Amino acid sequence: ARTPDTSQFGSAMAQQLLRATSILVASTLFGQSAAFGTSTHCARATAFASAASLANSFIPVDRRNRVGANVLKMSSSSSESVKRVLVPIGDGSEEIETTCITDTLTRFGASVTVASVKPDGELVCTMSRGIKFLADATIADAVNEEWDYIVCPGGVPGAKALSACEPLMELMKKQNKLNKRYAAICAAPALVLSPHGLADDAATCYPAPDFIAALKSHSDDDVVVSGNMVTSKGPGTSLKFALQLGEELYGKEKADEIAEQMLVKR
Repeated sequence: ARTPDTSQFGSAMAQQLLRATSILVASTLFGQSAAFGTSTHCARATAFASAASLANSFIPVDRRNRVGANVLKMSSSSSESVKRVLVPIGDGSEEIETTCITDTLTRFGASVTVASVKPDGELVCTMSRGIKFLADATIADAVNEEWDYIVCPGGVPGAKALSACEPLMELMKKQNKLNKRYAAICAAPALVLSPHGLADDAATCYPAPDFIAALKSHSDDDVVVSGNMVTSKGPGTSLKFALQLGEELYGKEKADEIAEQMLVKR
Protein backbone atom coordinates (compact mmCIF):
# COMPACT_ATOMS: atom_id res chain seq x y z
CA ALA A 1 0.00 0.00 0.00
CA ARG A 2 1.22 3.52 -0.78
CA THR A 3 1.90 5.90 2.07
CA PRO A 4 -0.34 8.92 1.46
CA ASP A 5 1.15 12.37 0.94
CA THR A 6 0.18 14.19 4.16
CA SER A 7 1.17 17.61 2.82
CA GLN A 8 -2.31 18.00 1.38
CA PHE A 9 -3.86 17.75 4.83
CA GLY A 10 -3.47 21.29 6.09
CA SER A 11 -5.61 21.28 9.22
CA ALA A 12 -5.19 19.51 12.53
CA MET A 13 -8.66 18.00 12.03
CA ALA A 14 -7.60 16.45 8.74
CA GLN A 15 -4.49 14.99 10.37
CA GLN A 16 -6.56 13.46 13.16
CA LEU A 17 -9.01 12.04 10.61
CA LEU A 18 -6.13 10.47 8.67
CA ARG A 19 -4.70 8.96 11.84
CA ALA A 20 -8.07 7.51 12.91
CA THR A 21 -8.72 6.09 9.44
CA SER A 22 -5.26 4.54 9.36
CA ILE A 23 -5.84 2.83 12.71
CA LEU A 24 -9.17 1.42 11.55
CA VAL A 25 -7.72 0.10 8.29
CA ALA A 26 -4.65 -1.39 9.96
CA SER A 27 -6.73 -2.95 12.74
CA THR A 28 -8.90 -4.66 10.13
CA LEU A 29 -5.92 -5.95 8.16
CA PHE A 30 -3.82 -7.16 11.06
CA GLY A 31 -6.80 -8.46 13.01
CA GLN A 32 -7.27 -11.18 10.39
CA SER A 33 -4.50 -13.14 12.15
CA ALA A 34 -7.19 -14.43 14.54
CA ALA A 35 -8.47 -16.64 11.70
CA PHE A 36 -5.12 -18.42 11.50
CA GLY A 37 -5.02 -19.77 15.04
CA THR A 38 -3.96 -16.67 16.98
CA SER A 39 -6.07 -15.91 20.06
CA THR A 40 -8.46 -12.98 19.81
CA HIS A 41 -6.62 -11.15 22.58
CA CYS A 42 -3.24 -11.52 20.89
CA ALA A 43 -4.71 -10.58 17.53
CA ARG A 44 -6.17 -7.40 18.97
CA ALA A 45 -2.90 -6.53 20.67
CA THR A 46 -1.01 -7.10 17.43
CA ALA A 47 -3.56 -5.10 15.48
CA PHE A 48 -3.35 -2.19 17.90
CA ALA A 49 0.45 -2.09 17.87
CA SER A 50 0.61 -2.40 14.11
CA ALA A 51 -2.11 0.21 13.65
CA ALA A 52 -0.39 2.61 16.05
CA SER A 53 2.92 2.22 14.24
CA LEU A 54 1.30 2.65 10.83
CA ALA A 55 -0.77 5.65 11.86
CA ASN A 56 2.21 7.26 13.58
CA SER A 57 4.30 6.86 10.42
CA PHE A 58 1.76 8.87 8.44
CA ILE A 59 2.25 11.96 10.60
CA PRO A 60 5.42 14.04 10.14
CA VAL A 61 7.68 14.30 13.20
CA ASP A 62 6.96 17.98 13.73
CA ARG A 63 3.22 17.28 13.81
CA ARG A 64 3.73 14.32 16.14
CA ASN A 65 5.65 16.54 18.53
CA ARG A 66 2.84 19.08 18.53
CA VAL A 67 0.38 16.30 19.41
CA GLY A 68 2.60 15.34 22.36
CA ALA A 69 2.88 18.94 23.47
CA ASN A 70 -0.91 19.24 23.43
CA VAL A 71 -1.20 16.12 25.61
CA LEU A 72 1.17 17.67 28.14
CA LYS A 73 -0.63 21.02 27.98
CA MET A 74 -3.94 19.37 28.81
CA SER A 75 -2.29 17.41 31.63
CA SER A 76 -0.66 20.48 33.17
CA SER A 77 -3.89 22.46 33.04
CA SER A 78 -5.71 19.96 35.25
CA SER A 79 -6.35 20.41 38.96
CA GLU A 80 -3.29 21.29 41.02
CA SER A 81 -4.13 18.40 43.37
CA VAL A 82 -3.47 15.89 40.59
CA LYS A 83 0.05 14.50 40.81
CA ARG A 84 1.99 14.39 37.54
CA VAL A 85 4.22 11.40 36.81
CA LEU A 86 6.66 11.00 33.92
CA VAL A 87 7.61 7.49 32.76
CA PRO A 88 10.35 7.61 30.08
CA ILE A 89 10.76 4.57 27.82
CA GLY A 90 12.85 3.50 24.84
CA ASP A 91 13.34 0.44 22.70
CA GLY A 92 14.08 -2.44 25.07
CA SER A 93 12.34 -1.04 28.16
CA GLU A 94 10.73 -3.70 30.36
CA GLU A 95 6.99 -3.93 29.66
CA ILE A 96 5.81 -5.55 32.91
CA GLU A 97 7.49 -2.83 34.94
CA THR A 98 6.24 -0.05 32.67
CA THR A 99 2.67 -1.35 32.80
CA CYS A 100 2.66 -1.85 36.58
CA ILE A 101 3.97 1.68 37.14
CA THR A 102 1.52 3.39 34.79
CA ASP A 103 -1.54 1.31 35.68
CA THR A 104 -1.06 1.44 39.45
CA LEU A 105 -0.34 5.16 39.68
CA THR A 106 -3.34 5.89 37.46
CA ARG A 107 -5.49 3.99 39.97
CA PHE A 108 -4.25 6.39 42.65
CA GLY A 109 -5.47 9.30 40.52
CA ALA A 110 -2.12 10.45 39.15
CA SER A 111 -1.78 11.90 35.66
CA VAL A 112 0.82 9.61 34.05
CA THR A 113 2.67 10.57 30.87
CA VAL A 114 4.77 7.99 29.02
CA ALA A 115 7.51 9.71 27.02
CA SER A 116 9.65 8.18 24.28
CA VAL A 117 13.38 8.94 24.39
CA LYS A 118 13.94 7.77 20.79
CA PRO A 119 16.16 10.36 19.07
CA ASP A 120 14.03 10.49 15.92
CA GLY A 121 10.91 11.48 17.84
CA GLU A 122 9.20 8.14 17.14
CA LEU A 123 6.46 7.41 19.69
CA VAL A 124 6.23 3.64 19.17
CA CYS A 125 8.77 1.74 21.27
CA THR A 126 9.48 -1.98 20.94
CA MET A 127 9.80 -3.25 24.48
CA SER A 128 12.15 -5.93 25.82
CA ARG A 129 9.89 -8.86 24.83
CA GLY A 130 8.75 -7.42 21.52
CA ILE A 131 5.49 -5.81 22.63
CA LYS A 132 5.00 -2.34 21.12
CA PHE A 133 4.07 0.60 23.35
CA LEU A 134 2.72 3.88 22.00
CA ALA A 135 4.10 6.75 24.10
CA ASP A 136 2.02 9.84 24.90
CA ALA A 137 4.78 12.30 24.03
CA THR A 138 8.45 12.67 23.20
CA ILE A 139 11.04 13.49 25.83
CA ALA A 140 11.49 16.86 24.09
CA ASP A 141 7.87 17.63 25.00
CA ALA A 142 8.40 16.61 28.62
CA VAL A 143 11.64 18.30 29.64
CA ASN A 144 10.16 21.76 30.15
CA GLU A 145 7.35 20.47 32.35
CA GLU A 146 7.22 20.07 36.14
CA TRP A 147 6.84 16.53 37.49
CA ASP A 148 5.97 15.17 40.92
CA TYR A 149 7.70 11.90 40.03
CA ILE A 150 10.00 10.65 37.28
CA VAL A 151 10.01 6.85 37.21
CA CYS A 152 12.43 4.81 35.08
CA PRO A 153 11.56 1.21 34.17
CA GLY A 154 14.30 -1.34 33.58
CA GLY A 155 15.23 -3.64 30.73
CA VAL A 156 18.92 -3.43 29.84
CA PRO A 157 18.62 -1.92 26.32
CA GLY A 158 15.88 0.43 27.52
CA ALA A 159 17.84 1.53 30.59
CA LYS A 160 20.88 2.21 28.42
CA ALA A 161 18.71 4.31 26.10
CA LEU A 162 17.41 6.34 29.05
CA SER A 163 20.91 6.87 30.41
CA ALA A 164 22.15 8.04 27.00
CA CYS A 165 19.30 10.53 26.66
CA GLU A 166 20.88 13.83 27.68
CA PRO A 167 17.63 15.82 28.00
CA LEU A 168 16.18 13.17 30.31
CA MET A 169 19.27 13.02 32.49
CA GLU A 170 19.39 16.82 32.81
CA LEU A 171 15.74 16.73 33.85
CA MET A 172 16.43 14.06 36.46
CA LYS A 173 19.39 15.96 37.86
CA LYS A 174 17.17 19.02 38.14
CA GLN A 175 14.54 16.87 39.87
CA ASN A 176 17.12 15.73 42.42
CA LYS A 177 18.50 19.24 42.94
CA LEU A 178 15.00 20.47 43.75
CA ASN A 179 14.58 17.52 46.16
CA LYS A 180 11.69 16.19 44.07
CA ARG A 181 10.94 12.50 43.72
CA TYR A 182 12.42 10.06 41.21
CA ALA A 183 12.57 6.27 41.05
CA ALA A 184 14.03 3.35 39.12
CA ILE A 185 13.62 -0.40 38.96
CA CYS A 186 15.52 -3.47 37.72
CA ALA A 187 18.55 -2.43 35.62
CA ALA A 188 17.73 1.28 35.85
CA PRO A 189 19.20 2.02 39.30
CA ALA A 190 22.58 0.72 38.10
CA LEU A 191 22.48 1.89 34.48
CA VAL A 192 20.48 5.13 34.73
CA LEU A 193 20.83 6.53 38.24
CA SER A 194 24.30 5.47 39.37
CA PRO A 195 26.38 6.73 36.39
CA HIS A 196 24.85 10.18 36.78
CA GLY A 197 25.34 10.53 40.54
CA LEU A 198 21.68 9.93 41.33
CA ALA A 199 22.09 6.80 43.49
CA ASP A 200 24.51 7.83 46.21
CA ASP A 201 22.28 6.52 49.02
CA ALA A 202 21.02 2.99 49.72
CA ALA A 203 19.40 1.43 46.66
CA THR A 204 18.44 -1.93 45.22
CA CYS A 205 18.37 -3.30 41.67
CA TYR A 206 18.09 -6.50 39.67
CA PRO A 207 20.39 -8.97 41.50
CA ALA A 208 23.06 -9.29 38.81
CA PRO A 209 26.66 -8.93 40.07
CA ASP A 210 27.54 -6.08 37.70
CA PHE A 211 24.45 -4.10 38.68
CA ILE A 212 25.03 -4.61 42.38
CA ALA A 213 28.67 -3.50 42.00
CA ALA A 214 27.53 -0.30 40.28
CA LEU A 215 25.61 0.87 43.36
CA LYS A 216 27.48 2.72 46.10
CA SER A 217 25.27 1.30 48.84
CA HIS A 218 23.38 -1.83 47.82
CA SER A 219 20.37 -3.17 49.73
CA ASP A 220 18.80 -6.58 49.18
CA ASP A 221 15.29 -5.36 50.01
CA ASP A 222 12.61 -5.59 47.31
CA VAL A 223 11.88 -1.87 47.54
CA VAL A 224 14.17 0.76 49.06
CA VAL A 225 13.18 4.32 49.96
CA SER A 226 16.12 6.71 50.37
CA GLY A 227 14.95 10.28 50.76
CA ASN A 228 13.43 11.38 47.46
CA MET A 229 14.62 8.21 45.63
CA VAL A 230 12.84 4.84 45.44
CA THR A 231 14.38 1.74 43.83
CA SER A 232 13.26 -1.85 43.31
CA LYS A 233 14.50 -5.19 41.96
CA GLY A 234 12.54 -6.15 38.86
CA PRO A 235 9.36 -7.48 37.22
CA GLY A 236 8.33 -9.58 40.23
CA THR A 237 8.51 -6.59 42.58
CA SER A 238 6.85 -4.13 40.19
CA LEU A 239 3.48 -3.95 41.94
CA LYS A 240 5.09 -3.50 45.34
CA PHE A 241 7.30 -0.80 43.84
CA ALA A 242 4.39 1.03 42.19
CA LEU A 243 2.31 0.90 45.37
CA GLN A 244 5.22 2.43 47.29
CA LEU A 245 5.41 5.24 44.75
CA GLY A 246 1.70 5.82 45.26
CA GLU A 247 2.23 5.87 49.02
CA GLU A 248 4.95 8.50 48.65
CA LEU A 249 2.51 10.71 46.72
CA TYR A 250 -0.82 9.98 48.42
CA GLY A 251 -0.07 8.42 51.81
CA LYS A 252 -0.18 4.93 53.33
CA GLU A 253 -3.94 4.80 53.84
CA LYS A 254 -4.57 5.39 50.14
CA ALA A 255 -1.86 2.89 49.18
CA ASP A 256 -3.39 0.21 51.41
CA GLU A 257 -6.80 0.90 49.85
CA ILE A 258 -5.45 0.53 46.30
CA ALA A 259 -3.51 -2.61 47.25
CA GLU A 260 -6.66 -4.21 48.67
CA GLN A 261 -8.58 -3.41 45.47
CA MET A 262 -5.78 -5.00 43.43
CA LEU A 263 -5.63 -8.07 45.74
CA VAL A 264 -2.00 -7.31 46.59
CA LYS A 265 -0.68 -8.09 50.06
CA ARG A 266 1.67 -5.42 51.45
